Amino acid sequence: QKKKKKKDRFLPSSRHIFYNDLVLADTLTLWEIVEGLRGGPANIQEPESQEGYLLKRRKWPMKGWHKRYFVLEKGILKYSKREADLRKGKLHGCIDAGLSVMTIKKKAMCIDLDTEDNIYHLKVHTHTHTHTHTHTHTHTHTHTHTHTHPFILLWIKASQWMGFISRKSEQKWMGVVKSLSQRRFSQPFCSSNQDCPDTSRPLVHQASNDSKTSITDSMSEFFDAHEYFLSSSSSENEVRYGVYSSSEPLVRRRSTLPSPSPGCGGVSVWNILRNNIGKDLSKVAMPVQLNEPINTLQRLCEELEYSELLDTASHTQDPHQRMVYVATFAVSAYASSYHRAGSKPFNPVLGETYECSRTDKGFRFIAEQVSHHPPVSACHCDSKNFTFSQDMRWKNKFWGKSMEIVPMGTTHVTLPAFGDHYEWNKVTSCIHNILSGQRWIEHYGEMTVRNLNSDGCQCKVTFVKAKSWSSTVNEIEGVVTDADGRVVHSIFGKWHDSLYQGDPPMSTCIWRANPMPLAHEQYYGFTKFAVELNELAPDLRALLPPTDTRFRPDQRMLEEGNVDGAEEQKQRLEQLQRERRQVLQDNNLTHKPRFFRYVTLLVKSCTNVN
Repeated sequence: QKKKKKKDRFLPSSRHIFYNDLVLADTLTLWEIVEGLRGGPANIQEPESQEGYLLKRRKWPMKGWHKRYFVLEKGILKYSKREADLRKGKLHGCIDAGLSVMTIKKKAMCIDLDTEDNIYHLKVHTHTHTHTHTHTHTHTHTHTHTHTHPFILLWIKASQWMGFISRKSEQKWMGVVKSLSQRRFSQPFCSSNQDCPDTSRPLVHQASNDSKTSITDSMSEFFDAHEYFLSSSSSENEVRYGVYSSSEPLVRRRSTLPSPSPGCGGVSVWNILRNNIGKDLSKVAMPVQLNEPINTLQRLCEELEYSELLDTASHTQDPHQRMVYVATFAVSAYASSYHRAGSKPFNPVLGETYECSRTDKGFRFIAEQVSHHPPVSACHCDSKNFTFSQDMRWKNKFWGKSMEIVPMGTTHVTLPAFGDHYEWNKVTSCIHNILSGQRWIEHYGEMTVRNLNSDGCQCKVTFVKAKSWSSTVNEIEGVVTDADGRVVHSIFGKWHDSLYQGDPPMSTCIWRANPMPLAHEQYYGFTKFAVELNELAPDLRALLPPTDTRFRPDQRMLEEGNVDGAEEQKQRLEQLQRERRQVLQDNNLTHKPRFFRYVTLLVKSCTNVN
């Protein structure tokens, strides 16, 4: 009873809220009575209806805050563009506030409503007046003006246990300092060619020998973190160098994971997330059962699954058609997420790296976790036909029933054959049904692909937001325009399946997703390419640095089905990272990435560069 009373203090006082908790595999369900039911308490007072103007945020189109007229009556929140439209029944939306999860930001006077299908962001204007209607038996209305918005007063009282959104400043990590191959780059990620030294050593072996301090070298080694954490040197475990051959034979790769997904049964997601509504989840420790045996750095490499689109673009003379292939490649990066809404990748520790050499696809890839607060991942890929790089940071926000993933950063592709330098942003992703039901993911927003070295054309791709009453989901629409804004090409399709160029029925398919492996549902929904990313062949052990993701014991144990061991190792690595950060602070030192550095990128003819 004491435990029950203690939990009741955290229950918001909404009329339609249920609370579900899991304790020692037993389900405890508490229901709060819905007013109006037979046999209910006689002292329940029906709240007065509230109406007035609020600001509602739109992401696209017409991004920003827009004034809308709202009416809250009997737990149902309706809104329209103006009061007259609402009286005529022209509704823009109808929300069951009782079945939604609400987050209140008192100082900002904002309300976040998660209805599972959509997330609504509302704000009270400082000069807004609200009408409180008291209904009499003669159906007359008594209007009372108040300067304090009743919506906020009621919902703040009902949601005092919810958190506030924390914001961090964004950083931009660009560029590779050292070469990925034995040739010299003609267009480095530095401000001048003099900053990029010629080198003949492959990047897979370019761990810095300049510093022998324990703080920058030995403490990032996964396999000997305990023994070498505060040692003065780690000469016995220096990175071993080797030589790559351009004519190396094709490698036979695995086709399945060693063990299927253990599932997350027994883990109460609500217990973990209930105190983090509206917060950035990148700082919240999650149990290993919610992870998939792949890393965020490997996820960046997974975006290159359809790199042949860039190879095709590099051999296309028409600049507008090249833009079509580059934009299609940008959309194809989302295809693998369709079957992956049930788990999240491991977060890299500071200094963690990942290298991937794919002779079958003709590229070499490297990624590194260059910052911890805020968490920033940088990557670069080199091919004879293109270069690919990006610096990325994600903000994960939980709204009660859905989790929104907001990417911050840009992606860059260069085609040396034509001197093109393409840049684009990523769109917002949202995972629905976090707490119950079948989880599903959607992407929405507008992606703009620009050629920074030419203003001859650009492409705008819209990821259409799914509507609960519509059967069309995962659709995208895009147009390639010339310098005068005229549409030259159009693309359409579904981001998880296929894309087409042109107008039906004369459209042609320009990309189709690869078929999924057999029983992929039992193996985290991985594609064939994703299955191969964490494979550690015996001949690779002598070539990879100890900071490579493949050596992470927690990720490897989860892949092999050892959940308990993975959880233990995950906590150990997180504790080592905290201790390492403390040592850096005590010695007044900052972490220096091995393969990347923070630079300002100079572009010839660009007007919208941050």
